[in-house]
Amino acid sequence: MAQKTKTKQPETEYNKMAMAYKSPYERWKEAEGLPTIRGLSVPSLMDVELTPWASRGGSGIFVNLLGTGGFNDTYICEIPPGKSLNPIKHIYEETVFIVSGRGATSVWLDGGEKQTFEWGKHSYFAMPPNANYQHHNGSGTEPARYVAMTAAPRVIDTFKNLDFVFKNPFVFDDRFDGKAGYFTQADSPDPGGGWTTNFIADVDSSSKIATDSKARGGRTPGALGTGFNMVNSTVRSHASSWPVGFYKKAHRHGPGIHVLLLRGEGYSLMWKDGEPVQTVPWKPGTMFVPPEMWFHQHFNTGKEPCLFLAIGWGSEKPKAGGGAYVYKSLKEGGDQIEFEDEDPAIHKDYEEAIASVGATCEMGGLHPFCTSG
Repeated sequence: MAQKTKTKQPETEYNKMAMAYKSPYERWKEAEGLPTIRGLSVPSLMDVELTPWASRGGSGIFVNLLGTGGFNDTYICEIPPGKSLNPIKHIYEETVFIVSGRGATSVWLDGGEKQTFEWGKHSYFAMPPNANYQHHNGSGTEPARYVAMTAAPRVIDTFKNLDFVFKNPFVFDDRFDGKAGYFTQADSPDPGGGWTTNFIADVDSSSKIATDSKARGGRTPGALGTGFNMVNSTVRSHASSWPVGFYKKAHRHGPGIHVLLLRGEGYSLMWKDGEPVQTVPWKPGTMFVPPEMWFHQHFNTGKEPCLFLAIGWGSEKPKAGGGAYVYKSLKEGGDQIEFEDEDPAIHKDYEEAIASVGATCEMGGLHPFCTSG
């Protein structure tokens, strides 16, 4: 029997327009003249080649990884030696993590006095919405590089007016009233070990590092966590560390949580139900974003405790239907895979990976598939 030939449907004017459509956010990026990194990860924030950024006065690149789902974004920016970026303000929030270098940032409200605070490598702070700010490089010989996470995609796409986003006179005085001391690190962490502050001088030294392989913390054997609650910011962030020979349980959450590796080496597995597992290798300087509702699992294969900083709103975003993400077993209606329920090949592969660097899996007695006793 002869096969029927499919007739190509004529392209409607609507479909032509839809295929050619670019969101206001994408058009804004094009106007800024920078390329965009996409995919699952950035292997090294330090090695990314940047493009001159005329409107900011330095160089940069946009980063829209798959896991953000259009919920938020990041950009990498570099300040030339001895220079300052151009002043800017915007109604969306922005968090800044210093990858390398040292310098200072000035923040002020229209007609108000400037507050200037100094920063260095691995400093972390949040820019108040709609406050003016300007970053300065404190070295005359070395560039300073930072990565910033912003809410620009959803804000620009919602209001569709760049003057409203970047030239808005409204003052969020409940977030920043211009008073001195706003960007001073708290004297000590909270009783629970986290920080409530607007400035962290060094995330590395302010985080709890899990050096004890027998430690127990939270839902992951050997793990310790440090929360960073930026005052008057909607952004949620935390650092997580766990020792050699351990890995985390698989879990899932909302979009846009950017994971920045500060210490250690290893890999993460990420997968959507029914689809192939993706492997993301990491080292200091790697950044990746697990997509919404994708399971992901982090493995330390280095010879020292690892440490990452996770920045994002994703855990605050409800699931479809309005529910919250719950870190308990899938069997109990949660969003976490217990060790006894994971694919045995996952642990077998980890034991081989950790042995290849001369280390030993320390999960014997904790993981049903562990062969280390």
